Amino acid sequence: MSRVKEFPLPDLGEGLTEGEILKWLVAEGDMITLNQPIVEVETAKAAVEIPAKWAGRVAKIFHGEGETVEVGTPIIAIDTDPSAGALPPDDLADRDLPAPSAASLAAVEVAPAEGAIEPGMIGGPAPGGRTAILVGYGPKTTTATRRPRRQGPTGQDLRQVPDVGAQPATADDDVAEVMTILAGVGAAGPVLAKPPVRKLARDLGVDLSGLAGTGPAGSITRDDVQAAATEGAPAAVPAFATAPSTAPAFGPDREQRIAIKGVRKLTAENMVASAFTAPHVTEFLTVDVTRAVRALERLREVPEWRGVRISPLLLVAKAVLLAVRRHPMVNSAWSGQTGEIVVKEYVNLGIAAATPRGLVVPNIKDAGRLSMRELAEAMTALVTTAKDGRTTPADMSGGTLTITNVGVFGVDTGTPILPPGEAAILAFGAVREMPWVHKGRVRPRQVTTLGLSFDHRIIDGELGSKFLRDVGVFLSDPEAALLAWT
Repeated sequence: MSRVKEFPLPDLGEGLTEGEILKWLVAEGDMITLNQPIVEVETAKAAVEIPAKWAGRVAKIFHGEGETVEVGTPIIAIDTDPSAGALPPDDLADRDLPAPSAASLAAVEVAPAEGAIEPGMIGGPAPGGRTAILVGYGPKTTTATRRPRRQGPTGQDLRQVPDVGAQPATADDDVAEVMTILAGVGAAGPVLAKPPVRKLARDLGVDLSGLAGTGPAGSITRDDVQAAATEGAPAAVPAFATAPSTAPAFGPDREQRIAIKGVRKLTAENMVASAFTAPHVTEFLTVDVTRAVRALERLREVPEWRGVRISPLLLVAKAVLLAVRRHPMVNSAWSGQTGEIVVKEYVNLGIAAATPRGLVVPNIKDAGRLSMRELAEAMTALVTTAKDGRTTPADMSGGTLTITNVGVFGVDTGTPILPPGEAAILAFGAVREMPWVHKGRVRPRQVTTLGLSFDHRIIDGELGSKFLRDVGVFLSDPEAALLAWT
C-alpha cells in the first residue's frame, strides 16, 4: 500500500461543489499532525480551515492560493511514513522535497492505522454512515485517548538531533513523538505546545519559552498564552482588526475590477432572489430606551454576569424572542412548492455580521430556549467567530428570523432585505441621546429607531405592527415586560 496519500477537497456541505484556496497553512516538506489545519478554503458560504486527515510530511501541494478547485479533486499529498527514508519511485520519489524544519518536526504525530480512527474524529465514521471531514462535523461517540509522551533530555542541542530518515521506528517509541519533544527543547527546557497554541502565541506576540504550562505533562494551553498576553506581554491584534482598508489598485484606465465570487457572490444572488420574490414592507418605530440602558448597567454589576459581554443588542434579541411567542406567525416561511406557510416553533435567530469577506448571517440555534446568560454567550461566540472568518456553512443554514445591527456604524435605521426563506428581519439603529417628551417635559433621553421588513404574503400590516410594537414595549421597559410576559 502506498504510503503517500492524496487528500481531495472534501464536501463541505450545503450542496457546495467547489472552493477557492485562500491560504496554505503548510508548505511542501513540512511535518504535520493529525487534524492540524492545513489550508483555508472559501466557499460560497464561508471561509473554513480544513484539517489534515493523516499525519506525516507534505509531499506535494497540487493547487496554489487563489485557485478554485472542485470537490473531490486532490489538493495535497501526504507521506504518512516519513521516517522510512526516501520515497520509492511510485511514491513521488522523484520530486525534490525540501527538508523539514525543526519547527515542523515539533508538530509530528503518527497517523493512526487504516480503520483505527475513532468515531467522530477527522477521517473517522460519523453518525449516519458519513465521514467526519471538518472540525465539529459529526459528534464524537467515544472519548479520545492517547498515550503519554515520553520526556526528552532537557537542554539537548537541536543540532545533535539525528536525521528523521535515519531513525528506525520501533513498536514502543515512534520517531515522530521523539522529535516532537526534542524539537521543542531549549536552554530553559522543553516547550510543549500544540500547533494551534503555537499559532496563537505568534499572533499575540507571546514567547512560549517563558511560559509555565498548566496542561498535561506541563504543556502550554491556549489559556496560558491568552493569560500571558493579558498580563502585559506584547500582543498583536489580529490582522482583520488592525489592517487598514486596502487601497484600490487602479489600472491605466483608472478602474478596478473585483471578481464576484465566494460569500459576496452567494449573498448577491440571495438578495436579488429575495427582493424580487417576497413582497417587502418596512415599518419604523422610534423608542425611548433609557430604562433599557440603565438595566444593562445594573446587569453589569451583578457578580454572576461579570466577564460577560453585555450590549443593547442582547436586549433587542430578547425582545424579538419574546415577541415571537406572542406572534408566532412572524417566525415562519412561505413554501411555494407545497402551497403552505410553515410556522416554526423553534427560533434560529440570525445576527447579520460584516466581515472582511462580506456580509454573513450566522444564527443561534433554538435561541428561544436559551436563558439570558446563555443568549449573551452565544451571541458573543457567534460574532467573534464571524469576524475571525471562521463561520461554518452549518452555522449559516436554517435561520428563521434575523436582526441586523446597523447602529454599530452610527446609522439610525434602514430597510433591510429579507434573508431567503424568512418572513421578517429587524434593523436595530444607533442609540443616541436626544430631546424627548418624558412625563410632560422635554428631557434628554436615550433613543433608538427600529426598522422591521416583512414578507407581506405572510405578515399583514396589523401583525407586523403588533410585533414591532411589542419589541418596542420591551425595550422601553425591559424589567416590567419580563415580569408581565414570562
